[in-house]
Amino acid sequence: MKKFLITISLWGALTAERILIPMDDSQSDHLRAYGVVYNLLLKGIKVEWLLYYRCGSFLTEDREEVREMCVDFGISYELLGASETAFLYQKIEESNMNSVVLEVAPKLAVYIPPYAEPWDDAVTLALEYAKIPYTRIYDEEIIKGELRKYDWLHMHHEDFSGQYSKFYTVYGDTSWYKKMVETDREIARRLGFPNAQKLKQEVAERIREYVRNGGFLFSMCLAPATMDMALSAHDVDIWDRPYDGTPPDPQANAKLDYNECLAFENFKVYTSYLQGEHSDIDVSDEAILRGPDTYFTLFEFSAKYDPVPSMLVQNHVNAVKEFLGRDTGFRKKLLKPRVVVLGEVKGTDEAKYIYGTFGKGFFTFLGGHDPEDYQHFIGDPPTDLKKYPHSPGYRLILNNVLFPASQPRKLKT
Repeated sequence: MKKFLITISLWGALTAERILIPMDDSQSDHLRAYGVVYNLLLKGIKVEWLLYYRCGSFLTEDREEVREMCVDFGISYELLGASETAFLYQKIEESNMNSVVLEVAPKLAVYIPPYAEPWDDAVTLALEYAKIPYTRIYDEEIIKGELRKYDWLHMHHEDFSGQYSKFYTVYGDTSWYKKMVETDREIARRLGFPNAQKLKQEVAERIREYVRNGGFLFSMCLAPATMDMALSAHDVDIWDRPYDGTPPDPQANAKLDYNECLAFENFKVYTSYLQGEHSDIDVSDEAILRGPDTYFTLFEFSAKYDPVPSMLVQNHVNAVKEFLGRDTGFRKKLLKPRVVVLGEVKGTDEAKYIYGTFGKGFFTFLGGHDPEDYQHFIGDPPTDLKKYPHSPGYRLILNNVLFPASQPRKLKT
């Protein structure tokens, strides 16, 4: 039998009006709670997200199917009567809290290549553990214009700069690396591009337009910085010989156009294939020196005046353990002025978690690869989230999954 907890007063048992899904330490499975909320939205059942009330709890009407779903997912819930519900709303009114109505489950897409990668994607792990459905898409679907079908897009370890994660010197002879290169080149040929690098640039530009037209973009690890690199280098050769057969432009950095970027500006790209880093945006070298006992802290925002960043930082802790990635975090000095820092490593130049708007859409970037694996190596087994149902880092991912449900659908064809 699955474990779950119902907290209920005698009066509430007789006159229950609402079901509260708490997100403080009383919750038996924080991650699956997001799955319950998403699946309730799929059924047309509205849910209120109670920002900063008991660590970002959820409130919905009392229905038998809601109770059954909570039990099936193994999460804690509480039954509230009329007086308890009134007291809850009064507390929200008097405090730095807010109630945001979630109405429609966003349609989710995850950018995943057709070949098996030798690393896992934390977001797909989170979605599958929470029982949240999503669709896999890749370059071909994006070039064909299929992004318009989705409200939310995630990208993880992908290298949109066209340099295959700069793994050539270490992994160039491995079968998985060769498969990755050949697959991308074959897709580029099929779609009429001269090489995979130009294909990746076009994909990055299509994603930028998706955001401009009202899409929601969430990215982790290598994808955020390399996407802006590709956007800034539209007419600039930043690729070394192993990637496109020609040397890079020696004046590449002087020709970058940062106006085309979503989040970063004034950065420098590293064009030599012998350099492991892609650009000076990343802070991995400094993060490694700080070690695994480092934490990044989440900012507290005004729930009533800044509900969007407030939603994105809801958690049962305000300090989250650092985790590395091909890009671990982002240099604050290279962020565009309109970018909001959601989480930082205090006393450093590392912004771990950032958010911004672009046109009618939104983007959120989280540095690092896996919130529950400090230094995930190629070939390591995927993280078993059954061991981490209270992961604060994975909660940040799932905040982003629900965030679009609070916004009117703006995406246009």
